[in-house]
Amino acid sequence: MKAVVFKAPYELSIENVEDPKIEGPLDAVIRITTANICGSDLHPYEGRAALDPGMVLGHENMGIVEEVGAGVDRISVGDRVSVPFNLACGTCRNCNNGYTSACLRSNPSGQPGAGYGYPNMGPYWGGQAELLRVPWADFNLLKLPEGTENESDFTMLSDIFPTGYHGAEMAMVAPGKSVAVFGAGPVGLMAAHSAMIKGASQVFVVDKEPDRLALASEIGATAINFADTDPTEAIMEGTDGFGADCGIEAVGYQAHDHTGEEHPEMVLDNLVKVVRATGHIGVVGVYVPEDPGASSELAKEGRIPFNYGEAFTKGISIAGGQCPVKKYNRELRDLIIRGKSSPSWIVSHEVSLDEAVDAYSRFDKREDGYTKVLIHP
Repeated sequence: MKAVVFKAPYELSIENVEDPKIEGPLDAVIRITTANICGSDLHPYEGRAALDPGMVLGHENMGIVEEVGAGVDRISVGDRVSVPFNLACGTCRNCNNGYTSACLRSNPSGQPGAGYGYPNMGPYWGGQAELLRVPWADFNLLKLPEGTENESDFTMLSDIFPTGYHGAEMAMVAPGKSVAVFGAGPVGLMAAHSAMIKGASQVFVVDKEPDRLALASEIGATAINFADTDPTEAIMEGTDGFGADCGIEAVGYQAHDHTGEEHPEMVLDNLVKVVRATGHIGVVGVYVPEDPGASSELAKEGRIPFNYGEAFTKGISIAGGQCPVKKYNRELRDLIIRGKSSPSWIVSHEVSLDEAVDAYSRFDKREDGYTKVLIHP
């Protein structure tokens, strides 16, 4: 099959590699119809998360089931499916408790949690390719309506729509609440969209990229460009001095100011300032245990010295972690089916597999208009 293969930082190639095969009775092989480039894919692309050369990239995948193992009895050949980026066994303690993001059996390294084509998440090839092997297929795969309708909407179900919604859940967004979202990348925009679905009365979105802020404005959020506006002052003023009820961190460990200088604590500090006393913060931006390329010695060890003292004094609850996609994807799928949500409004580009390497470069450079890139093998 043809696939996007990681060679080294900033070096990808489109190669013909061995087709995935059924390796166990619970496996399925999917013919990919759409895979996405995720902001998280840029971590290994930029060399900020170690990835072995030869790995096929891509953890946001959907397609048609082409083959199933002898033990698969719920999923059938020909089913159209969404593939959660979490790869989970369905039977361990964490999976039974709904935490498929921290499966205890799927990652051979022993680290909780596994996924496709990503550092430290197991040996599983990703789906920026023509085919993908999915272990524990009955448990992991989400059935979709037959045909091609809503393809660009359903492809958001593998990661960014549930992840944005997870941020809103952890921030305890509820009807009438005010919400501050830092980061207007795809996940931040989905977090803002999810906050509105959950009935928020106000949603502020903070970023410095005009094209992304324009998308936030289009859905009714208050866009704040931190390159020319102090976001803490703007949000405090916009909430009559009380601060936001809920905050969502959708940036992660590579947070940087408008000049490009990294400050990994910057977003957390700002959220602690703008979230009211006894409010809630949900962190879905990625933070890592170690980052050799970080801007400070502490950050290289995964230690982020944000203002926890003020957070404690204000009684702010902070929750974070990888999204357990299966907790949300069925309900979010049904919102799409019933016309209540169309998350494809964030899609900026759709490319072929042969164009994926160029799309990575453009997306990484934050070229104007590059918000969400879909790959159609």
